[in-house]
Amino acid sequence: MTDNPLKASAEDQELVSLFAGLDTPGVSDAMDKLGLHGQALGIAPLADYSRVVVGPAYTVKYVPATVPAGTVGDYIDDVAEGDVVVIDNDGRTDCTVWGDILTQYAGLRGIAATVIDGVCRDVTKALSDGYPLFTAGRFMRTGKDRVQVESVNTTVAISTVRVASRDIVVADANGAVIVPRQRAREVAEAARQIEKVEAAIRDRIAQGDTIKQARAALGYHTLQRKA
Repeated sequence: MTDNPLKASAEDQELVSLFAGLDTPGVSDAMDKLGLHGQALGIAPLADYSRVVVGPAYTVKYVPATVPAGTVGDYIDDVAEGDVVVIDNDGRTDCTVWGDILTQYAGLRGIAATVIDGVCRDVTKALSDGYPLFTAGRFMRTGKDRVQVESVNTTVAISTVRVASRDIVVADANGAVIVPRQRAREVAEAARQIEKVEAAIRDRIAQGDTIKQARAALGYHTLQRKA
Protein backbone atom coordinates (compact mmCIF):
# COMPACT_ATOMS: atom_id res chain seq x y z
CA MET A 1 0.00 0.00 0.00
CA THR A 2 1.21 3.49 -0.83
CA ASP A 3 1.85 5.38 2.40
CA ASN A 4 -0.84 7.98 3.00
CA PRO A 5 0.39 10.61 5.44
CA LEU A 6 -3.12 12.00 5.76
CA LYS A 7 -5.00 10.39 8.65
CA ALA A 8 -8.50 10.77 9.98
CA SER A 9 -8.85 12.98 13.04
CA ALA A 10 -9.66 11.50 16.43
CA GLU A 11 -13.20 12.82 16.11
CA ASP A 12 -13.55 11.28 12.64
CA GLN A 13 -12.48 7.92 14.05
CA GLU A 14 -14.90 8.21 16.96
CA LEU A 15 -17.87 9.07 14.73
CA VAL A 16 -17.08 6.26 12.30
CA SER A 17 -16.81 3.77 15.17
CA LEU A 18 -20.33 4.62 16.30
CA PHE A 19 -21.71 2.96 13.16
CA ALA A 20 -19.85 -0.34 13.56
CA GLY A 21 -22.26 -3.21 13.02
CA LEU A 22 -25.00 -1.02 11.53
CA ASP A 23 -26.18 -1.01 7.91
CA THR A 24 -27.91 1.49 5.63
CA PRO A 25 -31.47 0.25 6.27
CA GLY A 26 -30.99 0.72 10.00
CA VAL A 27 -29.39 4.12 9.55
CA SER A 28 -32.13 5.13 7.11
CA ASP A 29 -34.81 4.16 9.65
CA ALA A 30 -33.04 6.24 12.29
CA MET A 31 -32.88 9.21 9.92
CA ASP A 32 -36.62 8.89 9.30
CA LYS A 33 -37.31 8.75 13.02
CA LEU A 34 -35.28 11.93 13.55
CA GLY A 35 -36.82 13.73 10.58
CA LEU A 36 -33.58 13.83 8.59
CA HIS A 37 -33.15 13.35 4.84
CA GLY A 38 -30.01 11.54 3.77
CA GLN A 39 -30.94 8.62 1.52
CA ALA A 40 -29.24 9.08 -1.87
CA LEU A 41 -31.95 8.09 -4.32
CA GLY A 42 -30.64 6.56 -7.55
CA ILE A 43 -27.12 5.93 -6.25
CA ALA A 44 -26.41 2.21 -6.40
CA PRO A 45 -23.43 0.01 -5.55
CA LEU A 46 -21.31 -1.28 -8.42
CA ALA A 47 -21.50 -4.75 -6.84
CA ASP A 48 -23.36 -6.48 -4.01
CA TYR A 49 -20.76 -5.62 -1.38
CA SER A 50 -20.89 -7.84 1.68
CA ARG A 51 -19.46 -5.17 3.97
CA VAL A 52 -20.63 -1.77 5.11
CA VAL A 53 -18.43 1.23 4.34
CA VAL A 54 -18.40 4.12 6.82
CA GLY A 55 -16.26 7.22 6.53
CA PRO A 56 -16.16 11.01 6.56
CA ALA A 57 -16.98 12.70 3.28
CA TYR A 58 -14.29 14.35 1.18
CA THR A 59 -16.51 16.32 -1.18
CA VAL A 60 -15.68 17.22 -4.78
CA LYS A 61 -17.75 19.46 -7.05
CA TYR A 62 -17.44 19.13 -10.83
CA VAL A 63 -18.68 21.67 -13.38
CA PRO A 64 -18.54 21.88 -17.19
CA ALA A 65 -14.99 22.40 -18.44
CA THR A 66 -13.49 25.72 -19.38
CA VAL A 67 -11.22 26.25 -22.39
CA PRO A 68 -8.52 25.22 -21.75
CA ALA A 69 -9.92 22.63 -19.36
CA GLY A 70 -8.97 22.47 -15.69
CA THR A 71 -7.96 19.54 -13.53
CA VAL A 72 -10.11 16.41 -13.20
CA GLY A 73 -8.59 14.21 -10.50
CA ASP A 74 -5.53 15.67 -8.78
CA TYR A 75 -7.55 16.27 -5.57
CA ILE A 76 -7.07 12.59 -4.73
CA ASP A 77 -3.62 13.33 -3.26
CA ASP A 78 -5.32 15.26 -0.45
CA VAL A 79 -7.85 12.60 0.57
CA ALA A 80 -7.14 10.99 3.95
CA GLU A 81 -7.04 7.29 4.66
CA GLY A 82 -10.55 6.11 5.55
CA ASP A 83 -12.31 8.99 3.81
CA VAL A 84 -15.17 8.48 1.36
CA VAL A 85 -14.79 10.54 -1.82
CA VAL A 86 -18.18 12.13 -2.59
CA ILE A 87 -18.38 13.55 -6.12
CA ASP A 88 -21.11 15.88 -7.33
CA ASN A 89 -21.21 15.82 -11.14
CA ASP A 90 -24.78 17.10 -11.23
CA GLY A 91 -26.08 13.66 -12.10
CA ARG A 92 -24.43 13.70 -15.55
CA THR A 93 -24.35 10.35 -17.28
CA ASP A 94 -22.72 11.43 -20.56
CA CYS A 95 -19.15 11.49 -19.21
CA THR A 96 -17.28 9.96 -16.30
CA VAL A 97 -15.41 11.38 -13.32
CA TRP A 98 -13.82 8.17 -12.02
CA GLY A 99 -11.77 5.43 -13.71
CA ASP A 100 -9.20 2.73 -13.18
CA ILE A 101 -6.25 4.98 -12.27
CA LEU A 102 -8.24 6.65 -9.49
CA THR A 103 -9.51 3.24 -8.36
CA GLN A 104 -5.98 1.89 -8.11
CA TYR A 105 -4.64 4.94 -6.30
CA ALA A 106 -7.57 5.12 -3.88
CA GLY A 107 -7.10 1.47 -3.00
CA LEU A 108 -3.38 1.90 -2.42
CA ARG A 109 -3.99 4.94 -0.20
CA GLY A 110 -6.60 3.27 1.99
CA ILE A 111 -9.48 5.47 0.85
CA ALA A 112 -12.69 3.80 1.96
CA ALA A 113 -15.00 4.25 -1.05
CA THR A 114 -16.34 6.64 -3.67
CA VAL A 115 -19.90 7.92 -4.08
CA ILE A 116 -20.73 9.68 -7.37
CA ASP A 117 -23.75 11.67 -8.49
CA GLY A 118 -22.77 10.71 -12.02
CA VAL A 119 -21.04 7.77 -13.64
CA CYS A 120 -17.79 5.83 -13.49
CA ARG A 121 -15.86 3.74 -16.00
CA ASP A 122 -13.20 1.02 -16.08
CA VAL A 123 -15.45 -0.94 -13.76
CA THR A 124 -13.52 -4.16 -14.28
CA LYS A 125 -10.66 -2.72 -12.22
CA ALA A 126 -12.96 -1.71 -9.36
CA LEU A 127 -14.66 -5.10 -9.40
CA SER A 128 -11.41 -7.06 -9.47
CA ASP A 129 -9.89 -4.93 -6.70
CA GLY A 130 -13.05 -4.95 -4.60
CA TYR A 131 -12.97 -1.17 -4.40
CA PRO A 132 -16.42 0.10 -3.32
CA LEU A 133 -18.07 2.42 -5.86
CA PHE A 134 -21.58 3.82 -5.52
CA THR A 135 -22.83 5.67 -8.59
CA ALA A 136 -25.72 6.65 -10.83
CA GLY A 137 -24.38 4.26 -13.46
CA ARG A 138 -21.44 3.39 -15.67
CA PHE A 139 -20.32 4.71 -19.05
CA MET A 140 -17.07 4.63 -21.01
CA ARG A 141 -16.76 8.27 -22.16
CA THR A 142 -14.02 10.30 -20.48
CA GLY A 143 -14.77 13.46 -18.56
CA LYS A 144 -11.51 15.08 -19.67
CA ASP A 145 -12.18 18.37 -21.52
CA ARG A 146 -15.86 17.98 -20.61
CA VAL A 147 -15.87 18.57 -16.86
CA GLN A 148 -13.41 19.85 -14.29
CA VAL A 149 -13.10 20.19 -10.53
CA GLU A 150 -14.65 23.42 -9.30
CA SER A 151 -14.11 22.97 -5.56
CA VAL A 152 -13.28 20.45 -2.85
CA ASN A 153 -14.56 20.17 0.71
CA THR A 154 -17.51 22.46 0.06
CA THR A 155 -21.18 21.54 0.36
CA VAL A 156 -22.36 19.46 -2.60
CA ALA A 157 -25.44 17.48 -3.63
CA ILE A 158 -25.74 13.75 -4.24
CA SER A 159 -29.12 13.07 -5.79
CA THR A 160 -31.44 15.15 -3.56
CA VAL A 161 -29.16 14.96 -0.53
CA ARG A 162 -27.03 17.82 0.75
CA VAL A 163 -23.52 16.68 1.70
CA ALA A 164 -21.15 18.86 3.71
CA SER A 165 -17.46 18.15 4.08
CA ARG A 166 -16.85 15.55 6.82
CA ASP A 167 -20.45 14.40 7.04
CA ILE A 168 -20.56 10.67 7.73
CA VAL A 169 -21.24 8.41 4.76
CA VAL A 170 -22.70 4.93 5.32
CA ALA A 171 -22.86 2.74 2.20
CA ASP A 172 -23.45 -0.93 1.45
CA ALA A 173 -25.22 -3.24 -1.00
CA ASN A 174 -28.44 -1.24 -0.46
CA GLY A 175 -26.98 2.14 -1.45
CA ALA A 176 -25.66 5.19 0.38
CA VAL A 177 -26.92 7.31 3.27
CA ILE A 178 -25.41 10.65 4.31
CA VAL A 179 -25.54 11.46 8.02
CA PRO A 180 -25.05 15.12 8.99
CA ARG A 181 -21.92 15.21 11.10
CA GLN A 182 -23.50 17.17 13.94
CA ARG A 183 -26.27 14.57 14.24
CA ALA A 184 -24.10 11.45 13.85
CA ARG A 185 -24.15 10.41 17.50
CA GLU A 186 -27.93 10.83 17.68
CA VAL A 187 -28.48 8.87 14.44
CA ALA A 188 -26.23 6.01 15.51
CA GLU A 189 -27.98 5.73 18.87
CA ALA A 190 -31.43 5.70 17.26
CA ALA A 191 -30.30 3.09 14.73
CA ARG A 192 -29.06 0.83 17.54
CA GLN A 193 -32.33 1.16 19.42
CA ILE A 194 -34.29 0.22 16.29
CA GLU A 195 -32.01 -2.72 15.58
CA LYS A 196 -32.43 -3.91 19.17
CA VAL A 197 -36.20 -4.03 18.77
CA GLU A 198 -35.99 -5.73 15.37
CA ALA A 199 -33.60 -8.35 16.81
CA ALA A 200 -36.12 -9.03 19.58
CA ILE A 201 -38.85 -9.45 16.95
CA ARG A 202 -36.72 -11.95 15.07
CA ASP A 203 -36.13 -13.87 18.31
CA ARG A 204 -39.86 -14.05 19.04
CA ILE A 205 -40.56 -15.31 15.52
CA ALA A 206 -37.90 -17.99 15.96
CA GLN A 207 -39.63 -19.03 19.18
CA GLY A 208 -43.01 -19.44 17.46
CA ASP A 209 -44.75 -16.04 17.47
CA THR A 210 -46.46 -14.93 14.30
CA ILE A 211 -45.10 -11.79 12.69
CA LYS A 212 -48.27 -9.97 13.71
CA GLN A 213 -47.87 -11.01 17.34
CA ALA A 214 -44.17 -10.15 17.50
CA ARG A 215 -44.59 -6.79 15.81
CA ALA A 216 -47.54 -5.80 17.96
CA ALA A 217 -45.76 -6.79 21.16
CA LEU A 218 -42.66 -4.72 20.38
CA GLY A 219 -44.15 -1.70 18.62
CA TYR A 220 -42.72 -2.43 15.18
CA HIS A 221 -45.09 -0.12 13.33
CA THR A 222 -43.95 2.97 15.23
CA LEU A 223 -40.19 2.32 15.11
CA GLN A 224 -39.45 4.81 12.34
CA ARG A 225 -41.98 7.47 13.34
CA LYS A 226 -40.73 10.83 14.49
CA ALA A 227 -40.85 11.13 18.26
